[in-house]
Amino acid sequence: MENKTLTELTVELKSKKISSSELTKYYLEKIKKYDPRLNSFITLTEEFALKKASQIDTEISKGNFKPLSGIPIAQKDIFCTKGVRTTCGSKMLSNFISPYDATVIRKLNEAGTVMIGKTNMDEFAMGSSNETSYFGTVKNPWDLERVPGGSSGGSAACVSAGLAPCATGTDTGGSIRQPASLTGICGLKPTYGRVSRYGMIAFASSLDQAGVFAKTAEDCALLLTHMSGYDEQDSTSSRESVPNYLQECKAEFKGMKIGIPKEFLEGLDHDVHLIFDEAVKQLEKVNCKIVEISLKSSKLGVSAYQVVAPAECSSNLSRYDGVRFGHRTKDAENIIELYKKSRSEGFGDEVKRRILVGTYALSAGYYDAYYIKAQKIRSLISREFKEAFDKVDLIIGPTTPDVAFKLGEKLNDPIAMYLSDIFTVSTNLAGLPAISIPMGMKKNLPTGLQIIGGHFQESKLLSLAHEFQKMTDWHLQKPDNQKWI
Repeated sequence: MENKTLTELTVELKSKKISSSELTKYYLEKIKKYDPRLNSFITLTEEFALKKASQIDTEISKGNFKPLSGIPIAQKDIFCTKGVRTTCGSKMLSNFISPYDATVIRKLNEAGTVMIGKTNMDEFAMGSSNETSYFGTVKNPWDLERVPGGSSGGSAACVSAGLAPCATGTDTGGSIRQPASLTGICGLKPTYGRVSRYGMIAFASSLDQAGVFAKTAEDCALLLTHMSGYDEQDSTSSRESVPNYLQECKAEFKGMKIGIPKEFLEGLDHDVHLIFDEAVKQLEKVNCKIVEISLKSSKLGVSAYQVVAPAECSSNLSRYDGVRFGHRTKDAENIIELYKKSRSEGFGDEVKRRILVGTYALSAGYYDAYYIKAQKIRSLISREFKEAFDKVDLIIGPTTPDVAFKLGEKLNDPIAMYLSDIFTVSTNLAGLPAISIPMGMKKNLPTGLQIIGGHFQESKLLSLAHEFQKMTDWHLQKPDNQKWI
């Protein structure tokens, strides 16, 4: 069952070859059997899921079939979900029950999905390895001694392990694409504003974007179609019309002009470079013209990101003060002590580090020297991308410099950890859409091919990703589940 794609499952559900209840029970049992070793879920919503699946089966029997009727889905624990604990991977929100649904949750519910649980993540989405979660580290299904990437590592791991056919994630600097690459699945980050951020707990508001994980580009296209659209509750959401991404993804492919930034090949692992070269050859077979381009400012992406993101997080996380919601210390004699102790106890080390960096960058004496300069670099990166897309249809490169690293390997070296996102952060700074798809294996560990498009060009990048997957079978490879027992 776990080998079937989302599009295949929708056909079987519609034809009543399988019921939503059967499908939901199947995945819930797999989670109970295998997830204790992987730790990809924080909360399992079994009772809710079985009840919803039963209701959908009744609707299907009456001939009422929605686009995603009966499809089990895992939701990243950053999306507020009515009546369900929403923790953001933090002690600060470990007892928070959301009174409302995020727009992403609502839209997917309306499309017919069945939420089977909330997935583990780096605390407040701050991390690249899923080792900062208050609820413990998530393991990579391909090798339990390695990280799955982050911050959406729980979502990526559960889809890679076949514990869910699809999952949501969020991407602030690569937090969908990087874990997708390290776990051998597809991960799509849409254009900033394409999907509403309402009810998505904020890390860095000008960078955060919701997206999806699935086995194929087709599946990502199907999900994106029903997640997207203008939301009056999110002032940054776009009014741009939403196409049928699945239909456009499957349309006849015509050759494209593809740019490869020379900067994306610097510092690249030798074996990953060879795998990428083979992927490029595959694209040339379908009349893609490959040209070298330059994105000089992309080298400054990590530096700019590590000023902008912490600055915004220091502002966003100021609301967690132990007064209105979230963790409250039991030992405080006055209001100042309440603030200090609640925040000290509720936040982990990485979150504290970024709050301090952000507060420093926004302080009166350093605002111009750091934050303003980082925003200027951001503008420069956006301009270079725009100029590049005047010459090419899409841009490609490896998603990450190497395969998944060992647990603990970079945990005490923040700079090394931040550099694992070196190929992904620039697209967030520019607000561009991008997808990571499997492109090959290095010593039984997956690598990812990143495809970047211009603003609202998701159809183009999904089309190229789909064409690549028609020629290759890397997306069909799966880890050995005997390792997880």
